[in-house]
Amino acid sequence: MPRGKNSKHRARERRHQAQVEPQNLGLQRATSTSTESIQRGNIDEKVVIMVYYLLYKYNMKELISKAEMLREVIQMYRNHYLEILQRAAEHMEMIFGLDLKEVDPYRHIYILVNKMEVSCDARLLNRIEIPKTGLLMAVLGVIFMHGNCVSEERVWQTLNVMGLFSGRKHFIFGEPKKLITKDLVQQKYLVYRQVANSDPPCYEFLWGSRAHAETTKMKVLEFTAKIHNMVPTAFPSLYEEALRDEEERAQARALAKARVAALAKARSSAIAKSSSRSKRV
Repeated sequence: MPRGKNSKHRARERRHQAQVEPQNLGLQRATSTSTESIQRGNIDEKVVIMVYYLLYKYNMKELISKAEMLREVIQMYRNHYLEILQRAAEHMEMIFGLDLKEVDPYRHIYILVNKMEVSCDARLLNRIEIPKTGLLMAVLGVIFMHGNCVSEERVWQTLNVMGLFSGRKHFIFGEPKKLITKDLVQQKYLVYRQVANSDPPCYEFLWGSRAHAETTKMKVLEFTAKIHNMVPTAFPSLYEEALRDEEERAQARALAKARVAALAKARSSAIAKSSSRSKRV
């Protein structure tokens, strides 16, 4: 081929290659993005499976081991184990009010702990139910943040943001209105009462006796702050109130312990005197 024609041929090849390379690069990027999207979707699915697995373990009251999670849930996604477990743990806390705690750091054994200090009888009654603690903690938080007494309207504003609506059955919590105005009221976690002299009648919520007994203002504030990606001290007045509540509870526990010790001492003294009299007789 003559030199002039050969040069033109090479120039045409270079122009063609320059046009094709960006197209190939775009195809490679699209393929890479598609692969990453599929992998991300699979990881999201593993998070959901992990949540159900943890719930099963909680209801069966079984310990949770890293080895079992890797074998039964994580499988081929071992490199993403920590991400999957962390995201699942966040869901367990925010939705169900259950904290994942490591009890054996050497064998990586975990347990799930209810944020409410639920009584033994309550645990037996609710043994096979999905925990409602996350929803309850959210309502208790709204009550605390509004001066320990809040209107029903304000509670529903918060629940609506969480995807819970009056009269609409939720796939986890069932019918929310029945849950917060009847079930949790009957269990004494919430007080639901009519506002005095309201016409038409309006209603408000307060903490129930079991809420006061099984959790604290500090725990509820920590939960509420976490929902908002904040720390408890970001709410100064509420944090101070929660600290006062902690101090009062500590004093009450110390007083109760002192009373028990005094009663035990008095009883021991009475038994000793009775025994002494019997010996003399």
